[in-house]
Amino acid sequence: MTSAQVDTENVPEEGYERGLGSRQVQMIAIGGAIGVGLFMGAGANIAKAGPSIILMYALAGVVIFFIMRALGELLLYRPVSGSFAEYAREFLGPFFGFVTGWTYWLMWVVTGMAELTAAAIYIHFWFPEIPQWVSALVFLVVLFGVNLISVKIFGEVEFWFSMIKVTAIIGMIVIGLGVLTLGFSDAGDTAAVSNLWAHDGFFPNGIGSSLMTLQGVMFAYLAVELVGVTAGESENPEKTLPKAINTLPWRIIVFYVGALLVILSVVKWTEFSAGESPFVHAFGKIGIPLAAGIVNFVVLTAALSSCNSGMYSTGRMLRDLASNSEAPQAFGKLNARKTPAVGITVSVALMGIGVVLNYVVPEKAFLYVTSVATAAGIWTWMMILVSHIRYRAAVDAGRLRASSFPAPGGALFSWVALLFLVGVTCMIAYDKDARICLYVAAGWAVALAVGWAVLKSRNPQIAERRDPDLEKVG
Repeated sequence: MTSAQVDTENVPEEGYERGLGSRQVQMIAIGGAIGVGLFMGAGANIAKAGPSIILMYALAGVVIFFIMRALGELLLYRPVSGSFAEYAREFLGPFFGFVTGWTYWLMWVVTGMAELTAAAIYIHFWFPEIPQWVSALVFLVVLFGVNLISVKIFGEVEFWFSMIKVTAIIGMIVIGLGVLTLGFSDAGDTAAVSNLWAHDGFFPNGIGSSLMTLQGVMFAYLAVELVGVTAGESENPEKTLPKAINTLPWRIIVFYVGALLVILSVVKWTEFSAGESPFVHAFGKIGIPLAAGIVNFVVLTAALSSCNSGMYSTGRMLRDLASNSEAPQAFGKLNARKTPAVGITVSVALMGIGVVLNYVVPEKAFLYVTSVATAAGIWTWMMILVSHIRYRAAVDAGRLRASSFPAPGGALFSWVALLFLVGVTCMIAYDKDARICLYVAAGWAVALAVGWAVLKSRNPQIAERRDPDLEKVG
């Protein structure tokens, strides 16, 4: 087998419909890199770090690219749905596959709870007379239906969700550049590139404060790995996946670095605050009519996109766990349209419980939920990196076939990214508001340990490790 081929001998027939085309996979990858973390979360990060937040998003973006190239090499070695858990299972052992699969599922369930409630709040902006639970229920049912019908419908909906987000950011960049070069609008008199350093410098609150924003910055990149879950349903994974991953740096440069450079040049950083979208504030400063309504629509789209992706991911991850006897076998069944209906239904039901709970939980609940999601995401990224390091060791020793999409720098950049994630975890532990997620993580770890012990007692063979060292090159 040549290096340009996918290792099809290691790719099981999963029963899914390979209904995601190149354009849909590309937009899913783009949409995964643009979410509520940018549209809303950037305001709090700007208030803490000032203009240096641009550097933090760029630094985190480089690490995310390392992670995605590591994932890309694994995907082209063996493109399967539920890839993160499957690679952890193969290269680290069944227990790590079990933990990674359930943790990634938890990440999307809690994210879905938050995003569904957020979407209902955004609708309340236009229609305050509609009860919040009604909007949340409508969104829940509609997206549930989208995910049950077929993967093609999911891909098409996600394509247009992402298109709206991309158009909004590009529009903001173009208008901002027009204000900077032509000086029109209410912001024309004060807009200048010098705003990036003229107000107490590029690091106005010190480098330490800037670094502490990395935990929030990383949340903005959650779901970028979603392209890995699509591997089992992509029409042509050996072409679409590398293209989606290789364009990631351009997406980060344009949508994060580019957008923030323009916004912070048009409006000085001291005018931004937590709880307010920097896009809304910038549009309002420029004097664009209906600015708040426009951005509210875009943020609504981002929330629905995230919830839609969550329903998609949870169903696939539960099916992967079931196929390895790590979840009830009912989760492994596909309906007539080749979607994991039972797993999606159970996940959606839990997301619906989250809507009810948000009636009685204080406002900080959203912060806590996103912190839990970030911790779960960091674990997933770590498992991707460690699996990649193990895979490269096996390839270098001649025990496994080489992927057709090798990561630059081999395992070196995976080690760099892994150390970076450890550093971010330490920052989360240092932050009194964010560290609650580590307490939740500890409780979740105990629950998983108990679950694994029960599984082993019922089925001792489940703990047998599939050692990649035993798979010789054919």
